[in-house]
Amino acid sequence: MRTLLTSLLALSLSAADWSQFRGPQGSGLCANCGAIPTEFSPNKNVLWKTALPAGKSSPILTANRIFVTAADGDELLTIALDQATGKILWRRSIRAPKREHQNALNHRAAPTPVTDGSHIFAFFADFGLVAYDLEGNQKWQLPLGPFNSQHGIVASPVYASGKVVLVVDGDTDAFIVAVDAATGKVAWKSPRNVINGYSTPLVYQPPTGPAQIIAPGSYQLTAYSIANGETLWFVGGLTCQPKSAPILSGNMLYFNGWTTGNDDGQQVDLPPFSEVAAAADANHDGKLAQSELPKPWQPTGTWRAIDLDRDGFLNEREWTFFRTRRASRNGLLAIKLGGTGDLTATNVNWRYEKSLPDVPSPLVYNNVVFLFRNGGIATALDALTGKVLKQARLTGALEDYYASPVGVDGKVYIATEHGKIVVLRATGEWEILAINEFDSDIYATPAIDKNKLYLRTANALYAIGASH
Repeated sequence: MRTLLTSLLALSLSAADWSQFRGPQGSGLCANCGAIPTEFSPNKNVLWKTALPAGKSSPILTANRIFVTAADGDELLTIALDQATGKILWRRSIRAPKREHQNALNHRAAPTPVTDGSHIFAFFADFGLVAYDLEGNQKWQLPLGPFNSQHGIVASPVYASGKVVLVVDGDTDAFIVAVDAATGKVAWKSPRNVINGYSTPLVYQPPTGPAQIIAPGSYQLTAYSIANGETLWFVGGLTCQPKSAPILSGNMLYFNGWTTGNDDGQQVDLPPFSEVAAAADANHDGKLAQSELPKPWQPTGTWRAIDLDRDGFLNEREWTFFRTRRASRNGLLAIKLGGTGDLTATNVNWRYEKSLPDVPSPLVYNNVVFLFRNGGIATALDALTGKVLKQARLTGALEDYYASPVGVDGKVYIATEHGKIVVLRATGEWEILAINEFDSDIYATPAIDKNKLYLRTANALYAIGASH
């Protein structure tokens, strides 16, 4: 059965464009693609190079074209390039009416666009959603925001069943919204009881029942009906700030969540708000000022991170999220799909809690889960059992990692922040095949098509392929 599911997944992946963040189903895999060079550089096995404005979105592909987003001053850009030559075919801009708060690692053009094969849908936190056809004609726009997020809204939109779906996990007023792809009208919008999340959701079509959007959030992963936004099932036990994207392999879902202060042994059991207020709310106003909290109850990070509405005080909701955060645990979960309601106790097959990535999503390839942690620690786990197959440092690439890994041709490609692309043999006992150095930072995840890899650096897009 497992072999059949894997074969069916491979067929679906090989037939699809790299139409969204991490390609078909967000898997990071290009099944049945041709050979991609193991060794390359700015001067080796480069088919073409095109300079681009600043942006951290990943490239997507459809209809012999490549699409990326970028920002140039107050212009928020969607750019189309020819796959064969790298020539810019068109560049469209919208003006940013505002500037959202962002972490320095975030960017105004960080979310990756998505395509249905006929249109491009791009999201900019400074504006909202915008749609173009393949010739660059704007079809509609939907302003959204302003938002309230600790590090800035960054999840990429996904497409399914004629809808563009976007998760907006702010510290207040979080929601998931589905927009009619043809008109830009809101089809449904559902509130989310979460705080700062940065994970791109996953489209899932079960063997029976409605198509689903699986969206990680703070402390809980939730599946919604694409048809109407109804909550179908959920799994608890997640950490506070999900950044990785969930991955589907057969009938299993894999999700990694890591937040500073939530590794094993760092948990703190804080009292409920009623007890804290009774002990520390000196002026009895029902809120907690930082000066009122005893030292053991103070946050380990910034006050802004737990003062979700930014009013200088903690209310009961904010304290409850803070209390949950201090008690939560980082983890990679393997979740068996199927069922409704709370599946936390029944569907989590295994959990792994050591040396987890911060931002990069897992890659499930050849029945192995590959993880890449900052500092250059690579881990391979058995996808069925969670057993560690190999864990070691990537000698020569001991850097931070913000792009996600991709798999093709029996190899794993993963980019470091400062422009090294590590190539591994895609086995449980992985080995380093090459470390390829570029002269610019890399935050975008590569795209793959046939026998080419499209790599975006801080200032250019490269087409990597065998030179003849």
